[in-house]
Amino acid sequence: MSDAEPKPDPDARRRRWIRVRMVVLALAVAAGAVLVSRRSVELTLEHGPALRAMADAQQLRDIRLAPKRGTIYDRHGAELAVSVEVESVFANPRLMRAEHVDVERAASRLSLVLGVDRARILTRLRQDRYFVWIERQVSPAEAEAVRRLDIPGVQFTDEARRFYPNRELAAHLLGFANIDGVGIEGLELSMEGRLRGSVEPVPAIRDRRGRVVFSDQLLDDRAAQGDDLYLTIDKTIQHVAERELALGVQTSEARAGSVVVMDPRTGEILAMANYPTFNPNEPSRSPAGHRRNRAVTDRLEPGSTIKPFTVAGALAANVIRPGQRFDVRGNAPDNLGRPRLGVMAIGDDIIRDTHPIEQPLSSAEILTYSSNIGAALVGMELGRRGLYRSLRRFGFGEATGLPLPGETGGILRHHSRWYELDLATIAFGQGMSATTLQMATAMSAIANGGRLMEPHIIARIVDSHGRMTEESLPRVRRQVIPRRTAHLVADMLTAVTGEGGTGTEAAIDGYLVAGKTGTAQKADYVHGGYAENLFVASFVGFVPAQDPRLVIAVVIDEPVVNHYGGPVAGPVFRRIGESALRHLGVPADTGGEALAELERRHREREREARRRARGELPAEAEATTERTAPVTLVAEREPGEGEVLVPDLTGQTVRQALLALRSVGLTFLVEGTGQVVAQSPEPGAVVPTGARVRLILERDGAPDEADLPTGPPTPAAGTLAQAAVPAGGSR
Repeated sequence: MSDAEPKPDPDARRRRWIRVRMVVLALAVAAGAVLVSRRSVELTLEHGPALRAMADAQQLRDIRLAPKRGTIYDRHGAELAVSVEVESVFANPRLMRAEHVDVERAASRLSLVLGVDRARILTRLRQDRYFVWIERQVSPAEAEAVRRLDIPGVQFTDEARRFYPNRELAAHLLGFANIDGVGIEGLELSMEGRLRGSVEPVPAIRDRRGRVVFSDQLLDDRAAQGDDLYLTIDKTIQHVAERELALGVQTSEARAGSVVVMDPRTGEILAMANYPTFNPNEPSRSPAGHRRNRAVTDRLEPGSTIKPFTVAGALAANVIRPGQRFDVRGNAPDNLGRPRLGVMAIGDDIIRDTHPIEQPLSSAEILTYSSNIGAALVGMELGRRGLYRSLRRFGFGEATGLPLPGETGGILRHHSRWYELDLATIAFGQGMSATTLQMATAMSAIANGGRLMEPHIIARIVDSHGRMTEESLPRVRRQVIPRRTAHLVADMLTAVTGEGGTGTEAAIDGYLVAGKTGTAQKADYVHGGYAENLFVASFVGFVPAQDPRLVIAVVIDEPVVNHYGGPVAGPVFRRIGESALRHLGVPADTGGEALAELERRHREREREARRRARGELPAEAEATTERTAPVTLVAEREPGEGEVLVPDLTGQTVRQALLALRSVGLTFLVEGTGQVVAQSPEPGAVVPTGARVRLILERDGAPDEADLPTGPPTPAAGTLAQAAVPAGGSR
């Protein structure tokens, strides 16, 4: 090598190596970036949803809240069913093993304190689990006793328990909820969706141990609470109904009973009582039969309580006249071929009257004396189709629609499937069935002027924020009969509780009561026909008759001491009515103090008439004597023993006349409507006690168009009304 050749530059070689390394590094970085970018795209686009779900599963937890169950109130806001926070005891068996707890000794101690079977506790404590129940919803005293045991791994949690502060009160209506807060019977079951509240899962953030640390939906716990129910039930009337029903069933040594109290103006159920009853706080301690709401589930033949609806249907259809009389003596011959009194033959079958009557009866007297033959004759005038349609319009044969589990519509077969005897027997309440609620609803139609109201038991529903979400208003299903016919039948039913009627035990001092007794044999489903000694006694009526505030239906099943509706169910009606009217503040204007005052004035007018007839009353005294209406009596003679003087009834209403005649021991026969314009015998006549006074009534002005009959006219329709109130006789 010559000296002219240049020598390699070490710095140049170093620079080239640096550049190579930079290029390699840049390529490596670029390759890494490409790989990272590719992986990012892969994780984000391809595996992103799965990874997000995995992260949520680790960080979030869906918890199911046990929402507070809605409260049930009565119409005045008194609590009937509430949810309260109570403690439940649970254990962590794994933690107990880690703490070296003697599970056998722990099971013995817990069993002694909680009253739970030791073997069951021991079986649970030996499980390889983190959570087992020891006992749920314990009392505060039991919870404190468990705390004093200080057993490692035994802990507490809060749960909501359904509590019924009034114990048995309205138990069949309310029903009950199980330990998990799920409705089992009654309104708790039928309104489960509104009472229970939201059970949707709520997302919450949890820590590494799985404990919930935050959830924005838990900040407002009202969002998951159930709705509150306000019932139409009046707690006081409900208590009275249950108390008096229990007394009535026990007194008559009956099997069971039910009562429905309704406001006929609105269809609101004020009370619904059943006996036997149960405590919804401890439902398992009562037989299943005691938990049945008999007022809506039990179908019973109504017996004579159906007769007012038979008569009302016939009057509304104009197939009978108010004053028409029926021969109820019967037509069945005895062994000598002579007619037997009170026995009527229909084909090969016969029907009987409990108290045979020789004279013909008007439709009012058929109700007063509760004549089966008379009701059958009215039903025959109405015909199969007419009777069936009439009873259906009153609501028989269909459920009322109350939100109560197990409600039945009763049995009313179509008229095309009736036998020859069915027309007669259904007319007086045999061969069909109805519930206590149906009877009360139908009687409300007579009490309120012929309108069939839709019964309802829930007044309103309020959500957890206090907003009313639903309200039940009075609803008329249909006009069953004309208003005039309803008022006429209501007047007829007042005679049932008068002297000689079958329902004198239901009369309430101070008020005029309209109603009907019922006594029906029970069907024998084993041997067929009717059982010899099994009866259903009932009374259905309303009070005050002139302005009804209450309809009360009482049914006593299988009474033993007495089986007639009057003496068995009548006193229950009376006692419930007395207390309920006093609670509602309904003034007594047709009896009690008012009746005593009215009778006092009548006696005073009679004494005045006698003195005036004898010339003993000075003119000035006559002008100052207190009286309610002008009295001009000229006595035929002085009444002897067993005789009375006929008072002057001119210008009085039929109810005023009824009270006046009842006070002196006379009965009456009414023709027409309105006020008394004439009477026979004349005022001042001397007649035997118990005699009948014929009253002619006329109404001022033209009749109300709504009172006119809707069926085809008959010559005497709407002009003659007849009612009889006997002064004595058998019940």
